[in-house]
Amino acid sequence: MNSSNAHDSELGAFLKARRAELSPVEAGLPDATGRRRVKGLRREEVALLASISPDYYTRLEQGRRQASEPVLDTLARVLRLDDGERAYMFELSGRDAARPRRRTTQKVQPQLRRLLDDLSTTPAVVLGRRTDILAWNAMAASLFTDFAQIPAKHRNFVRLVFREPAIRALYADWEWAAQMTLAQLRMEAVRDPKDPRLAELVGELSLQDPRFRRWWGTHRVAAQKSGTKVLNHPVVGPLTLDWSFLVSTDDPDQQLITLTAGPGTPSHDRLRLLAPPTAATADRPEADQ
Repeated sequence: MNSSNAHDSELGAFLKARRAELSPVEAGLPDATGRRRVKGLRREEVALLASISPDYYTRLEQGRRQASEPVLDTLARVLRLDDGERAYMFELSGRDAARPRRRTTQKVQPQLRRLLDDLSTTPAVVLGRRTDILAWNAMAASLFTDFAQIPAKHRNFVRLVFREPAIRALYADWEWAAQMTLAQLRMEAVRDPKDPRLAELVGELSLQDPRFRRWWGTHRVAAQKSGTKVLNHPVVGPLTLDWSFLVSTDDPDQQLITLTAGPGTPSHDRLRLLAPPTAATADRPEADQ
């Protein structure tokens, strides 16, 4: 299957998954009585709400037709898509399918490496494509795990969230955190659907974890730039941390993720207890990605 066909097929699956989650009442249709044979909206109902023919919409779901931007805009409104889902749908439409993707080995940008070293009291990691962990500082190792002890080929954040017991145990609400992490990975999947390492990662986790397999099939996407993590650290106790990221201008596929707590809060004080006794920084991995 070529890249264009893969995008068309994924778009159809995404549309089907989204309409299955939207009830007629939520979509603004009359509350019909009687048992419905399909979950959520029917294809004909989506077509009606979007003012397009049922045949046109059916072809979209079957991957046999590409939608125009106005139609995509209308479908985003009809299906109540958020900003991340809307962006995902537009990428799946094939408008970026011809953009070449670089699969060269990623190495952390020097500027990000220096910034990591300077953040002596703030946990920070650099994530690359498919959420591969390219670098981290000593605080991140104290907060999450000693990444240096994990083989480079397994040093992937989504994989660790699903497969590493110590990291799973950190999250107060692991299921929510895992689903959000997976939804961000799906955004990566649409940007490079033919990435063999991404396919290998998804295949591995699908076989090993039934929840990953089930959640991956829901086609949830997320494009968050900030948020909050609630963690139960085995040494310092509960932590509520705000996270945000910076994108490297030299390599947009690299993101510096930082975690902080508000000054004067219990989490701020507990986080500082994780700081190493010296100013030493973590090992500087040259990730073999």
